[in-house]
Amino acid sequence: MVHGSTPAHEIVGAHRALGAAGQADMVWGHAAVRDPDGRGLWTKAAGWGMEEITPARVVLLSDDGEILVGDGPRHIEFHIHAALLRARPDVGATVHTHGEAAAAFAALDVPLRPLSHDAVPFLAPDVVRFTATSDLVATRSLGDALADSLGGANGCLIPGHGMVTVGPDIATAVMHAALLERACRIQLMASVNGGPAVWSSEADVAAKQRGLWSATQLSAGYDYLLRKADAQFGELDRADAGS
Repeated sequence: MVHGSTPAHEIVGAHRALGAAGQADMVWGHAAVRDPDGRGLWTKAAGWGMEEITPARVVLLSDDGEILVGDGPRHIEFHIHAALLRARPDVGATVHTHGEAAAAFAALDVPLRPLSHDAVPFLAPDVVRFTATSDLVATRSLGDALADSLGGANGCLIPGHGMVTVGPDIATAVMHAALLERACRIQLMASVNGGPAVWSSEADVAAKQRGLWSATQLSAGYDYLLRKADAQFGELDRADAGS
């Protein structure tokens, strides 16, 4: 299991956990954590799948994309993470994936309903959608526009593209990605037979938002994904893990 003793280890664990949660898309999609020394953000190098990430395949980027540590190359869409971290001092980690259920649900253009606990962190009262473009977020201005759309929310859908999620730490950001994908998948399943017809009341949603997804619960879910990743992808060699 890869725990976050350093930013590089946090990035390794995050990508393996996302892969175990079914969020991998060949070599695309990525997570980032804020550098504790204020130099920018840590993320994976481009060209590698989520389950392939080791500390040697992690880079530190400045806010404008300069590679400060590691060999690169960087992902084109690093602007997503840089913009979110600029806009949200409360955010310590960010995730961008191409979850299949999220992409399919976003194409329906219907409200996300609280059919399960999974949708609760994103309802205010509906999940945010970024619609300025479905293309790559490959410029600072598009990254800033995405951050503006997200506002203070935990995540948003990008119709025709995927999703982004955020959190104060990497466990929360990854779990938000897993929960949003699950919420979209459950509603897609309910829609097959003409539904949904029943979902949690506004009062229940408000109560759940006050206490259901505590830091303890999110951490427990994240630890499970790390264990699942070890079982699915194999534990990292000590040399690869840098320990």
